[in-house]
Amino acid sequence: MATSDPTASGLSLKRLALIVVTALVSLVLAQSLFNSLTEPQVASQLQLYQTDLLLESSAWDGAGLPPDQWPLLRQGLLGEDPIATAQKQYESVREEATTLAQAAPPLPANLGESANDGKPLPRRQQTALAQQQTLISELDLRLGLMDAAQDNLPAALDRWKQVQTSDTAPANRVRTADTLTRLWQAETALPEDEAWLRQSLNGWFETRALEQLYRVENREGDRQQLLDQEQTTAQDQLVKLALVGTLPVLGTILGVGILLGLSIQWFLKGDRSLLRRPASPEWSIPWDGETIWQVLIVGFFFVGQILLPLILGGLGLSGAALSSRGRALFSLTYYLLMAAGGLGVLWLSVRPYRPLPAGLFRIRFSLSGILWGMGGYLVALPLMLMVALLNQQIWQGQGGSNPLLQTVLEEQDPVALIVFFATAAIAAPLFEETLFRGFLLPSLTKYMTVSWAVGLSGLIFAAAHLSLSEVLPLTLLGCILGGVYSRSRNLLSPMVLHSLWNSATMLGLFILGG
Repeated sequence: MATSDPTASGLSLKRLALIVVTALVSLVLAQSLFNSLTEPQVASQLQLYQTDLLLESSAWDGAGLPPDQWPLLRQGLLGEDPIATAQKQYESVREEATTLAQAAPPLPANLGESANDGKPLPRRQQTALAQQQTLISELDLRLGLMDAAQDNLPAALDRWKQVQTSDTAPANRVRTADTLTRLWQAETALPEDEAWLRQSLNGWFETRALEQLYRVENREGDRQQLLDQEQTTAQDQLVKLALVGTLPVLGTILGVGILLGLSIQWFLKGDRSLLRRPASPEWSIPWDGETIWQVLIVGFFFVGQILLPLILGGLGLSGAALSSRGRALFSLTYYLLMAAGGLGVLWLSVRPYRPLPAGLFRIRFSLSGILWGMGGYLVALPLMLMVALLNQQIWQGQGGSNPLLQTVLEEQDPVALIVFFATAAIAAPLFEETLFRGFLLPSLTKYMTVSWAVGLSGLIFAAAHLSLSEVLPLTLLGCILGGVYSRSRNLLSPMVLHSLWNSATMLGLFILGG
C-alpha cells in the first residue's frame, strides 16, 4: 500500500502558500504603482521651495560688501533676473499640475461618489486631485504677485481673476485673490487685510503684498520697517541658497573627477583596472531560489506592505491624527516593525544553512569600507543628476514620490525632524542594505553573473519604493550600491553610501522647509 511522503507534502503546501502570497503581493504592488501614476512628484515642490529662496535672496542689496563685488556675486548666485527665473519655474510647475488635474476624473461634489457612474472614488485619487487643484490656485496667486512686481498689472489681475472665478479653488485662496485685486486695482484696504495677508501668504510674496498694503494706507514707517526686515531675511536666505546650490555642485564635480579617473584606469589597465578586475572570492550560496522568493515576498513585501498595515489598522493605530512628534515616532516605529519582520523571516529562512559560508552578511569597520561608501556617493551624484533630468522629461511631474519627503519638507518641529532623520539615515540603510545587498544580491549570483545580479537587485530595490517616477533613478542608485558592495565585499560600504544619500536628502529638505 503506497504512503505519501510528509516532507514532500509539507513542501507542496509551502509552495502553494508562497504562490498565494505572491499573487496577493503582486496585486497590491501593481495597484500601488498604478495609483502613483496620477500622483505628483515631490520634486516639483522642492523646486518651488528653492525658487522661493531665490526670490527672498534677490531682495538683498549687498550691504557690507565692496560695491564692485556684489554685482558679480549676485549674478553668480541669483542670475541675471531672479524674478523672471522664478516665474518661469512657477509656470513650469503650474503646467505640470494642470496636466495632472486634467488627467484625473472630475472631483464630484459628494466626495464619496464618482461623477460618472456612482462608484466610490479612491481616497488617494480624491486627495491627489484636490491637492493639484489647490496648488494651481496657489500658483496663480503667486504668479500674479510676480507679474505685479514686474509692473505687469494686467497680467497680475488676470491671474487673480482665474482664482476668483474658479469652481475648484478653496475659499481662502479666493479671498486672497479678492484682497490682492482690490489692493492693486482699486487701491483700497480693509482693517482685516493685514492679518489675512500674513496668514495666507509667506516669504517674498507676503512682503510684496504687505508693501502694497502699506502704500495704499500711506504707512511709510511700517513699509520701511518691512523692507529693513526683508534685508535681514534676504541675507539669511542667501546663505541657505548657497548651501543648497553649491554643495551638491562641488560633490558632483568631485564625482565627475572620480568617474574620469576610473575611466582612464579602465582604458590603460584593462582587466587589471578597479572596475574590471574580478571580485574575489565568489559568493557561495547554499540555499535555492525558493528561499530567495520566500525572503523577498514574505519577509519584505507581505510583512511590510500588507500584514503590518492590517494589524495596525485593526488596532486603530494611525499616524494621521497624531501630533508632529507623534507622526515622526509612528513612522520610525512602523519602519522598525517592518525591519524586524523582514529580518526575522530572513533569519528563519537561512537558519537551516548555518554555519553560513564566509563572506555573507559581512560588516567590517574599516577605513577602506568607509572610503568605498564615500566614493560611491560622489560617483552617484553626477549619474543621478543626469538620470533625474531624463526622468523629469519622461514623467513631467507625475509618478508619485516617497510620502516621507513631503512630510519632512513641511515639518517644523526640531524633535520630529531628528526622528525622521534617524529613520531615513540610520534605520533605512541598515535594514535595506542587509536585505537587498547582503542577501538578495549574493543569492542572485547563484543563477546569473554578478553584473546581472547587481542590475536585477537594483530594479527590485527600486520597485519596492512603490513610485513609478522613482523606478529609473532608484534602479541606478541600487546598481551603484550593488557595485560598491560587490567590489568591497563589506556591507559597511553600501550602508555608508545609502546613509550619506538619505542624509543629504534630509538636510536639503530641512534647509528648504525651514
